Amino acid sequence: MSKLTEYIKDTQAELKHVSWPTRSQAIMFTVVVILISIVVSFFLGLFDSLFQFILSKIV
Repeated sequence: MSKLTEYIKDTQAELKHVSWPTRSQAIMFTVVVILISIVVSFFLGLFDSLFQFILSKIV
């Protein structure tokens, strides 16, 4: 039980040193992640369609 208490105190102490993002930063980062995900999924879908077309012409 002593180790658990010590662990929780250490965790709380470490969390005080964390530089938390502001609300606007968190929203901006979320939007960036969503946009990058959309762009990557578009390119993957495009390449998948292209490869499927090429393979259908070969086979």
